[in-house]
Amino acid sequence: MSIERKNGRYSLPQYSPLAPRPSPLTTHMPPLSIDARGVTIRFGSFTAVREVSLTVAQGEVFGLLGPNGSGKTTLIRGLCGLIPIDEGEAVVLGHDVTAESERVRAQIGYMSQKFSLYEDLTARENMDFYTGVYGLTPEQAAEREEELIELTGLGPYLDQYAGRLSGGWKQRLALVCALLHRPKLIFLDEPTAGIDPVARRDLWNLLFRLSAEGISLVITTHYMDEAERCARVGYIYLSHMLAIGTPAQLKQMPEVTPEGTRWLEIHDDSTAALLEKLRKNPAVHQATIFGQSIHALVDKDRTLAELGLETSRVIDAEPSLEDVFVTISRAQAAKGVPDQ
Repeated sequence: MSIERKNGRYSLPQYSPLAPRPSPLTTHMPPLSIDARGVTIRFGSFTAVREVSLTVAQGEVFGLLGPNGSGKTTLIRGLCGLIPIDEGEAVVLGHDVTAESERVRAQIGYMSQKFSLYEDLTARENMDFYTGVYGLTPEQAAEREEELIELTGLGPYLDQYAGRLSGGWKQRLALVCALLHRPKLIFLDEPTAGIDPVARRDLWNLLFRLSAEGISLVITTHYMDEAERCARVGYIYLSHMLAIGTPAQLKQMPEVTPEGTRWLEIHDDSTAALLEKLRKNPAVHQATIFGQSIHALVDKDRTLAELGLETSRVIDAEPSLEDVFVTISRAQAAKGVPDQ
């Protein structure tokens, strides 16, 4: 399957229930949790999201990336039915977001960027409050709370005030409250921002368990290692969805490794000094430090001596997701800021 370019944006052909369905004898596509086409959202004269199309399959972990102010949170709020969609259409869990927003919100979970639970209530009291909001009976609430406490390991912290929990346990509590009504789709807006690496990994393990149960996840993040964990990734820049695909497919985009170039991983005793030299070499198109090495895009026909790397240890490398997003962002920026 190849990446398609249209109007300066890149995407992969996507199955949609609004289009003719493939024969069930030849394919086994999972049902879609989200099918959005040409979604545009405006605030007055400002266009925050412009003609965005995407699909998310049942049980899929879909990553949504982009700089601050690019439109990620606005898009999520539109798909949740929290703000109106001005143009285009979006079907979420089989319901039109514009015409059936209440039915959509009843079947989804949402975790905002900022911790939004009641900090002066205990973890248990927050859970009890939200079971009431969702209309669960006492029996249903007790059963569901027990399931989620076991899933998240929240038991030792049930009687602590939410405001006194660590960042990681706050996020687990927020996830529990988002799951109490058994949603089929969860939106998580930068759920791991500000928590330590161990808590991040533990939270991702929980998310994968939810995915295995058939729950779809749409996750915004700034972390490239988290983007690599997603089944597919969409990249938004200045209100436009520039690319959608699996991490492997995005790395194969021809614009990321133009004809006649190659990516190198360079190890040297003087990494910082070498980086400055490389950036002055016209045969080096990009160069940045990754850990203890340099990642560089160079002319393929140049020798190591011509690149100034004859004393360095050099191996061929593939582009990273960061390389992908930097490349397409710079290409878009070179065209000028789109009309808002």
